[in-house]
Amino acid sequence: MTSSTKITIAVSARALFDFEAENQVFREDDPSTYCALQAARLDIPASPGVAFPLVRKLLDFNSGDSNDVEVAILSRNDPVTGLRVFSSARHHGLAICRAIFTGGAKPHGYLAPLEANLFLSAHALDVKDAMAAGFPAARVYPAPGIPSTQDDGELRIAFDGDSVLFSDEAERVFRQRQLQEFNDHEARHAHSPLSPGPLKAFLAALCALRGRRGSQGRVRTALVTARSSPAHERAIRTLMAWGVTVDEAMFLGGKDKARFLAEFRPDIFFDDHVRNCESASQVVATGHVPYGINNEFRPVLH
Repeated sequence: MTSSTKITIAVSARALFDFEAENQVFREDDPSTYCALQAARLDIPASPGVAFPLVRKLLDFNSGDSNDVEVAILSRNDPVTGLRVFSSARHHGLAICRAIFTGGAKPHGYLAPLEANLFLSAHALDVKDAMAAGFPAARVYPAPGIPSTQDDGELRIAFDGDSVLFSDEAERVFRQRQLQEFNDHEARHAHSPLSPGPLKAFLAALCALRGRRGSQGRVRTALVTARSSPAHERAIRTLMAWGVTVDEAMFLGGKDKARFLAEFRPDIFFDDHVRNCESASQVVATGHVPYGINNEFRPVLH
């Protein structure tokens, strides 16, 4: 994973554009019907997908000689379908020039040469492969019914805390003990910073982007966590120790996050809990980060 503060995002075609209708005819063992349908629609621009508003706002930070953000398409689609992807990007005014179309092969190996610090895909296995290879990634939830975020020039991104910005070390304590014991543990360790989670570097890159000339007021971030007092202190002090900030912090004590996210209106929200993601995806663009104890395989006992 690159340590550069430049934001480089790799995004799948299905995350960027609404290919859900085409995906209905896709078969892993025989993609020919899907490919034929895409080839027949080469001259029909695809509609924006869930990640489209995020990508558009990120690319808007590039102006003149500045190139603080790069977006590359990393897709399992075949090169012919790639023609539609590129033409759709041009149609919508997205300045994307790099793309890799693997024709069904696993794409995660190209994240290193792309120097990507985030991969967004609608394909869960590709996201897991990327995470296993050390690249922050999230599975976006196709949700055609959610309202579009307001195009007001402000990029808004919301993060869960444990297992997203932070490692899952505290989450493991919570899973193994009662809530009161977890709160006591976190209060005792309030001045001991948590280890970084998979999206810490992305938040740091957003903070660096906000600090550059012309970007003030155009990036807004939020920590949206089930933590509550007294466990809040360790989260805040960890961010302070890292030298990064968030604009808003919501310590919800287990309340459903969806209504709060609907008020914040992020261009994307990242969480490690599938349950939280399914709820949030009904109101905002959401990415599931398959990291930590909540995503470890546990066999069903009979």
